[in-house]
Amino acid sequence: MYPTKGKHLAPLSPPRRKLLKGCAALSITAGVTPFAIGKSKPTLKVLGTHVTLQEELRQRAMEDLGINIVFEPGGSATVLQKASMNPTSFDLYEQWSNSINVLWRAQAIQPIEKKRLHYWSEINNLSKTGKLTENARMGAGDAPHKILNVQSDGSLGTQHTDEISFLPYVHNVDSFGYNQSLLPTELKQEQESWGWLLDSRYSGKVAIVNDPTIGLFDLALAAQAKGYIQFQDIGAITEAELDTLFGILNELSQLNHFSGYWTSVPESVQFMKSGRVAIESMFSPAVSALNGQNIPVTFAAPKEGYRGWHGVMCLSSASQGRSKDIAYEYMNWWLSGWPGAFIARQGYYISNPERSAKYLSQAEWDYWYDGKVASEALKGTDGMISVKKRCSTQRR
Repeated sequence: MYPTKGKHLAPLSPPRRKLLKGCAALSITAGVTPFAIGKSKPTLKVLGTHVTLQEELRQRAMEDLGINIVFEPGGSATVLQKASMNPTSFDLYEQWSNSINVLWRAQAIQPIEKKRLHYWSEINNLSKTGKLTENARMGAGDAPHKILNVQSDGSLGTQHTDEISFLPYVHNVDSFGYNQSLLPTELKQEQESWGWLLDSRYSGKVAIVNDPTIGLFDLALAAQAKGYIQFQDIGAITEAELDTLFGILNELSQLNHFSGYWTSVPESVQFMKSGRVAIESMFSPAVSALNGQNIPVTFAAPKEGYRGWHGVMCLSSASQGRSKDIAYEYMNWWLSGWPGAFIARQGYYISNPERSAKYLSQAEWDYWYDGKVASEALKGTDGMISVKKRCSTQRR
C-alpha cells in the first residue's frame, strides 16, 4: 500500500500486514481450488458384509468419485439388526435380497429412483423378472424381482414402477465347500450332494452359516437329500415340516455332528484353514481365498441344485441432500464396469456384465462368464492364484 498524492498515511501495523498477507494468499488459493477451502470431502457410510466391502473397492471408489468412504463390514445378522434399528448408521446398505422385507417394514430404507440410475436399462432380466431367458425354470421359494418394485400403495411387488426398493448388482448361487484332501474314500466316486453336510463320515467336522435365512435352507436341502424328510414345497416350509426338521437337527447336534456356525466369510475361511472343519456352508470368496493359500477346497455343484442369491444395495431412509447424492454416485459407480470385473474374480456376477468385459482378460471372461476351462492361472480379488490353468474347479 502506498501513500496517495496530498495525503500521508501511517505505515501498516504488523498485525494488519499479517492479516492482509493472509487474505492475499487465500485469494490466490481460492482462484486455483475454490471448493477446497474450508470444505472437506463428503463422506459416504456403507454398512454390509465382508464379501463386497473390500478395501481395494473402497480405495478405487474414493479415487474415482473424489469422496471419503467408510466401510463397516460385519456378519449378516449383525448388520441387518443395526440397519433396521438405526438408519442413521449408514447411507447405503449392502447385503442379500432376503434382508429387504425386514428393512422395508422397519422403514429403514427409502425408494430408489430409476431415473437416477445411469445403467438401469443394462441390468439383466434375472434381476428384473427372475429369469435370464424366457423358458428358464423359476426356482423354489422367493425371488428378488418379487420385491423389487415399489408399488403405488407402498408395498413391494413385480409391477414395474419408477421406484425400486434396492439396486440389483451382484448375484450368483451358493452351495458348500469341502477339503478335497479330507474327502472320505467312499464319497470320491459319488456325485456331490447337499446330503454330504449330514453324512456321518463327516461327523464333528461340519460347519453351517449362522444365518436363519441361509443356513436353515442349507440344512433343509441336506436333510431332504439324505432322505430324512420330503418337503412338499421347500420354498414354503410348513410348521409341521419345520418341527420335523428341527427334530432331526437336534438329534445330530446331540451327536456332536456340527463343529460350529460361522457368521462371516473370514470366519468360514479360518474354520477350514485351521482344520476345524472338512466341509461347510460356503460363499465363493471364501473358496477363492483358501485356494489362493493352496488349501484344496472345492466349491460343490450339488446334484440337487444350488441355492440362489442376489445382492442388494439399499438407500437409508435417513439419507438426504448431499449424502443422498453421493449415494447415487456410488451406486452408479458399482455398475460402471471396473467393480463388476473386480468382483468377478471371486465368483460374483454383476447385473450388467457387458460393461465389465473390457476390464477382464480374455481368459478371465472365458472362465467366469463363458464357462470354459481356465487357459491360464487366474487370480482372485486378493491377488493370489485361485484358479489353476485348465482347472475345472466348481465355481458359482
